[in-house]
Amino acid sequence: MGEFKVHRVRFFNYVPSGIRCVAYNNQSNRLAVSRTDGTVEVYNLSANYFQEKFFPGHESRATEALCWAEGQRLFSAGLNGEIMEYDLQALNIKYAVDAFGGPIWSMAASPSGSQLLVSNSVTLCIYLCVCHFLFLLYNSQGRILSLSWHPSGTHIAAGSIDYISVFDVKSGSAIHKMIVDRQHMGVSKRKCIVWGVAFLSDGTVISVDSAGKVQFWDSATGTLVKSHLIANADVQSIAVAEQEDSFVVGTAEGTVFHFQLVPVTSNSSEKQWVRTKPFQHHTHDVRTVAHSPTALISGGTDTHLVIRPLMEKVEVKNYDAALRKITFPHRRLISCSKKRQLLLFQFAHHLELWRLGSTVATGKNGDTLPLSKNADHLLHLKTKGPENIICSCISPCGSWIAYSTVSRFFLYRLNYEHDNISLKRVSKMPPFLRCALQILFSEDSTKLFVASNQGALHIVQLSGGSFKHLHAFQPQSGTVEAMCLLAVSSDGNWLAASGTSAGVHVYNVKQLKLHCTVPAYNFPVTAMAIAPNTNNLVIAHSDQQVFEYSIPDKQYTDWSRTVQKQGFHHLWLQRDTPITHISFHPKRPMHILLHDAYMFCIIDKSLPLPNDKTLLYNPFPPTNESDVIRRRTAHAFKISKIYKPLLFMDLLDERTLVAVERPLDDIIAQLPPPIKKKKFGT
Repeated sequence: MGEFKVHRVRFFNYVPSGIRCVAYNNQSNRLAVSRTDGTVEVYNLSANYFQEKFFPGHESRATEALCWAEGQRLFSAGLNGEIMEYDLQALNIKYAVDAFGGPIWSMAASPSGSQLLVSNSVTLCIYLCVCHFLFLLYNSQGRILSLSWHPSGTHIAAGSIDYISVFDVKSGSAIHKMIVDRQHMGVSKRKCIVWGVAFLSDGTVISVDSAGKVQFWDSATGTLVKSHLIANADVQSIAVAEQEDSFVVGTAEGTVFHFQLVPVTSNSSEKQWVRTKPFQHHTHDVRTVAHSPTALISGGTDTHLVIRPLMEKVEVKNYDAALRKITFPHRRLISCSKKRQLLLFQFAHHLELWRLGSTVATGKNGDTLPLSKNADHLLHLKTKGPENIICSCISPCGSWIAYSTVSRFFLYRLNYEHDNISLKRVSKMPPFLRCALQILFSEDSTKLFVASNQGALHIVQLSGGSFKHLHAFQPQSGTVEAMCLLAVSSDGNWLAASGTSAGVHVYNVKQLKLHCTVPAYNFPVTAMAIAPNTNNLVIAHSDQQVFEYSIPDKQYTDWSRTVQKQGFHHLWLQRDTPITHISFHPKRPMHILLHDAYMFCIIDKSLPLPNDKTLLYNPFPPTNESDVIRRRTAHAFKISKIYKPLLFMDLLDERTLVAVERPLDDIIAQLPPPIKKKKFGT
């Protein structure tokens, strides 16, 4: 792999927001996730669970409900009283409609997908999916906190405080009002909150409540059929499989329970609901759950999105059968100024600029060197307004910082005088730069490339403390595809852009025209970069495939064709975290440097590829010098798993790396304390 001096950075104090609700789309096999800061993410489960879309949060949007309607349409509602639909192509909010009833606590799409059922503080309403008010179903006396449609669309179950109501949609009247039991562990609670309900085809209503119970009700008679006490705290969420043969619930103790419909006896046609599997993959409240055909999905306060596969439903025991915990976003939150050894950290509402520490000490491989000068926190730049920051970047020379929110674009000029730093904002930025999804500076810091959510790519000339808009590459007529990734060549002549549809376009910056389009691939792009000497574009996809495309020749390189013919090692393809960054060694053109959250890899194109019988990664340190040489020449892949979770890694110079880690224990330590559970023997 070579010997590098590594700056091991752990002062990026990033804490992801907790997960509030999830919604699974069975038609597209996608999962929508909303977080407590209003951020909404969309994961493509068919593309190795990659986070392919992202909608920034807002301080005034506390999302309480999320649902899919009419196939590919995504809606959310929350405590600000608005119903919002998201544009999945342009990656922005298509429109927002005020429900005029105060905070919205729950929302559910009808089985046909044409109507939205919404409950707020005083009413239960049905809207058409163009968000036009249809009619008032019920004027409630208290909050309705959970909703579920009958699969036929004729009836609705609504969970409130102390009772569950069943409504006839056609007449708008309540058929039954079922009072829940306040008893919890033999003690009567003052109130019992029904956190979730599910309406099954046979008329059974399943409820989960703050008394720790899962209860089954007969909606025809309004009576309780069966009750399961499963927790000493609230059961907060429920999701039912499409076949209605199993469901999953999440508790405030961090436990997820799986219930299945099984025969009473081996030869009996009569079936009953049985609690079959408990899972403890969370440390805090499980606020929301979802049920896909092959997995149980859960999320909550501890920020983890957990996908637990159902082994009996997974046909091929490959990486789809592995437990997944997704904690960090699949996009970059860190940029680097190599010239000044600076790191820019992006948070929801501010940016931090740090100068790396330095040392004059020397040592042998594996030694930790003492710092002669500590890292300096140079700048804390707080954004104005309630909107979250979408993206940010610092120029390679360290003299420019740019970031964007939904409504504004900011550009700052930095001046350094000894240990002091001054900041000057560039005024009158054009409005078409706002809502940028990706920002990138050229290698010489004279140009700024901005990818807008409308599909346009803008080129801005920087000089002194001013700017000039040079050109805009417009999307093809009739298409609006947001560009999520950018890569620029070191000579500034080529610009590559990737959109939400996994296509990659390459532009000639000098001639200001489209140069070529990389052949389409079925999986989205997770990272890409242009090699400095050859202008070869290296592209990583969510299925862990890596391609190398020659921009001058407009074709895949010989190395890339060899890789596709032989194939990658099976352990490489079974990795469950996407490659998020690619870079190159300035003096070794045959080396490709890349990383995901749990490994750093150097691919040496001059060496043979490993086959499935070869040891891809050796976790043990080399025993002697000959062992070091043997490993270096064994095959092309040199992998290190020392640094994790790894949010960013790049070369500062030919002998120095910077690695930014975010240990999970540090995140858990900043969360509110979980519910304390008594363990045996304590």
